Amino acid sequence: MSKMKITGSFVALITPFNKDGSPDYEAFRELLKFQEDNGTSAVLIMGSTGEVSMLSQKERQDIIVETAKMKTGKMKLFYGCTGNNTEATMDYLRFARANGADGAILAAPAYICASESDIESYFLEIADATDLPLGIYNNPPRVKSDLHWDQLLRIFKHPNYVVHKESTTRVGQVAQVLYGAPDVSVMCCDSPNLGLVVPTMSLGGHGTANMTGNIAPAELTEISQPWTSPEVSVSFRESYLRNLQLLHYSYSAINPVAIKSLMKAVGLPAGELRKPLRALEGEPLLKGLRAVKALGLDKKYGWNSLQLKAA
Repeated sequence: MSKMKITGSFVALITPFNKDGSPDYEAFRELLKFQEDNGTSAVLIMGSTGEVSMLSQKERQDIIVETAKMKTGKMKLFYGCTGNNTEATMDYLRFARANGADGAILAAPAYICASESDIESYFLEIADATDLPLGIYNNPPRVKSDLHWDQLLRIFKHPNYVVHKESTTRVGQVAQVLYGAPDVSVMCCDSPNLGLVVPTMSLGGHGTANMTGNIAPAELTEISQPWTSPEVSVSFRESYLRNLQLLHYSYSAINPVAIKSLMKAVGLPAGELRKPLRALEGEPLLKGLRAVKALGLDKKYGWNSLQLKAA
């Protein structure tokens, strides 16, 4: 079997909730179609953008079961399967594998602040325990463990790893990983403050693992295309600069506060944030609505909410 290769836009999807706080599966279906119709290559369900740390184990399992039924074959569905220890992570992976997941994205377990050598062993032990395609999310601000490129390249020799998402500010780290030519798709966070999108794509990156695609999927699809010709690099530059203020807005509050607030305000079925997170209101929200209108996303995607009209 050939190894999975993902290029383009890999969107970290929000988790939509009903008014009673339960996961909204009809909204999931609508949001997945929205992504699929606009060129997204893969989605991550239940990443940090999906408020995974505030979901119960049963909710996590139910979301896998119900959303995997929605697959059409046009877009890969990955799931956040990080547990709070090695065995818990393996349990989530076994469940995902048995219930239709295309793959899983893993981070270091949060809060325990394990050493980098322990985290390297964790990723390798987990990969030995499954045949599910896996990705690593190197995100030290969230988990307090930070893998060096030497460690990443050793881990990526394992055949089960297919994706690397880097969320540091180190352009040099991305360059060293790409120089090592691992058999994985090298992607970066779309935060403009991290400053990785331009260098990652220019050095041969395969796409972005992004959050802004929740509200601008076609735009992130364009930004995330690998630079296979000079024309692609020119279209990238134009699209990246055109959408820069929206990218900044997505990260104006801890994810997914800004993006989910904006999605609900334009009429997408996002639902509420889980407490203690609270939605943006007033000027912080208006700033996002004005960015949507300035880019013409309201007309492009057919949004005409009252909040948009008033912005």
